[in-house]
Amino acid sequence: MNIQDIHPLSTDKKKWNAIQTCLKEKISMVNRLTATDIKFIAGVDVAYWEDEGIEWGVCSIIVMDYATKAVIEETTSTGIVAVPYLPGYLAFRELPLVIEAAKKLTFTPDLFMFDGNGYLHPRNMGIATHASFFLNRPTIGIAKSYLKIANAEFEMPENRAGSYVEIVINREIYGRVLRTHQDVKPIFVSCGNYIDLPTATTITKELLNSESRLPIPVRLADLATRENRRRLRDNK
Repeated sequence: MNIQDIHPLSTDKKKWNAIQTCLKEKISMVNRLTATDIKFIAGVDVAYWEDEGIEWGVCSIIVMDYATKAVIEETTSTGIVAVPYLPGYLAFRELPLVIEAAKKLTFTPDLFMFDGNGYLHPRNMGIATHASFFLNRPTIGIAKSYLKIANAEFEMPENRAGSYVEIVINREIYGRVLRTHQDVKPIFVSCGNYIDLPTATTITKELLNSESRLPIPVRLADLATRENRRRLRDNK
């Protein structure tokens, strides 16, 4: 898969805010595709561990056939993580691993779903949004927990599968709280880029099954990173 070289993957924290501000102006919530256009869809996740004072990370990308839900490809990348975790700047920590794993793909996904946020971010530049500029593909952010922005709380959706409530911050819609199953905690859906929120929600709901509250590509990527981390950590 071809990756666009949008900006250097700098570890200089002084540049991060300016990069996010510049890219924010290029976000598009206009659909590049509809659900009927999707043939391949990918789930992306990153996991970390520490060994003898050195932090390592592994990224897993799972590509599946959108119609059959069959997995057709899996790639991974592993490396030392040079960027510490700083709230609001997760993308700079994860992008090197995500890009390296994406370069190994032989199939080109029509859409990527990230275990993390997209537009639901203080500067609307969560990992799903930031990565979209390198991948040049529509992206969706799927978060398991809520990232509070400007002290804004969220409303809990009704306790029925498919119900949702929009997350409004300073009179702007940042995402949706989606209840994927009755009596199960909701997830937080936000646009990454090149897609609108109704379409992102529809695609997310179409990729659910009874095994998890997460859509299938994100769940499989999450399981893959956990297994790869265990294997790599045990084998040092």
